[in-house]
Amino acid sequence: MSGLDLSGLDLSGAIFRAARLNKTKLSGTRLDRAVLDQAWMLEADLTGASLNGANLFATQMARAHLDGADLSAARVAADLTGASLVGASIAGANLGADMRNQSMGLMRAVLKSSQSGAGERAGRRPVSRRSRICVSEGCRSDRCFLKGAQLGGADLTGATLIDTDFDGADLVSAKLIAPIGLDRAKNFDKAKNRDRLIVE
Repeated sequence: MSGLDLSGLDLSGAIFRAARLNKTKLSGTRLDRAVLDQAWMLEADLTGASLNGANLFATQMARAHLDGADLSAARVAADLTGASLVGASIAGANLGADMRNQSMGLMRAVLKSSQSGAGERAGRRPVSRRSRICVSEGCRSDRCFLKGAQLGGADLTGATLIDTDFDGADLVSAKLIAPIGLDRAKNFDKAKNRDRLIVE
């Protein structure tokens, strides 16, 4: 199914395990509770897609476009290297390491070198192109499980962090400016490389 245009369809609950969806257009598509485990979604366009409660285990999503996507309550142990998530919601999502599948290596969300894009959104300043996971201003990441997640270079500017679990998350070079509810985040003292956090 690589390269197909599936934009705007309702594919809630669909099973795409190990499917090939490289460069597939899924903008505005409903993928709530969908199973996308081990799927290949390189450079897929998921702009504004709904993945509420979806499973993305060992999913290959390098350079995917997830701007404005809803990943609330999703299980995301995917490779999102170079992906764009500007304005995406990861509220209640689980991006932490899966300790039960050590035979496959430590499975967790990888968000290295993800880009935020440069256009203005809702009157806000654009986030630097050099940022990695683009949580961006106003993003909802409350109640998110980030245990062991790689957040190197993450831009958490203005993000809502209430009850977000940072246990073991790597924050090297992450940017944390005017966050909301950081004092109510969980296990922030157990995050790695907090001394290399960028705070302005």
